[in-house]
Amino acid sequence: MEETGGASAYGASLAGGGFDFYKFIRQPQTIVRLLSWVFALVVFACITTEGYINPIDSAKAKCIFNDNDAACHYAVGIGVIAFLACVGFLVLDVYLPFMSNAQERKYAVIADLGFSGVWTFLWFVCFCLLASQWSQTRNITGVLMDAARATVAFSFFSIATWGILTYFALGRFRRGVNEVAIPTYTEPPPDLHTPYPPTYAPTSYNPTTYTPTTYTAYPSNVPDMHQQPPFTSNLQPQGDTGYMPPSY
Repeated sequence: MEETGGASAYGASLAGGGFDFYKFIRQPQTIVRLLSWVFALVVFACITTEGYINPIDSAKAKCIFNDNDAACHYAVGIGVIAFLACVGFLVLDVYLPFMSNAQERKYAVIADLGFSGVWTFLWFVCFCLLASQWSQTRNITGVLMDAARATVAFSFFSIATWGILTYFALGRFRRGVNEVAIPTYTEPPPDLHTPYPPTYAPTSYNPTTYTPTTYTAYPSNVPDMHQQPPFTSNLQPQGDTGYMPPSY
């Protein structure tokens, strides 16, 4: 499913974007795939219903394209496989936006690209084969001309539709994941008008808890070198005072 805006990978919106049915139906890729489905249905339905006749001289049914059964079998095989492939890829287109893994989307787009390219070539071969065999058909008794012409015409139309599908798948593969916007951090340019650089981020101040220092008790059995000497009295004995009374 093609996206015109928003982030996407391989042509589909990122996972979680939801699914819009009406928008999906209006997508060019969806429309072309539905046309391919219709054209394939017409080709193999015309051959299986009106592509064989019973000649008068044979009991076995013959292909209307120059009695070449290989041409009818080839066209029916290509048409049936293309019919089923269109249904499968429509379901894959619906499921693609829900793929969260880009690698899975890549594999889905590669499968669409490869199958569409191969079937464009096979429809070209089918058209050339049926057109050549129809131009060589001489006995047209009992042949429904409209069925034969419709088979050839819608084989040619299928070349165009499958070629367009190949182009769409190639576009989705080339886009890849380039549309996914991945945010990247870029440092802002310095502002010359501010006194401080813009990248400076002030740090919050976390005050530390003060732990008071504890001291151990001083041991009492260690002599104190700075202790004052014991006090000694300078008073003389009471009997010998050395007092001299004054003379008059």
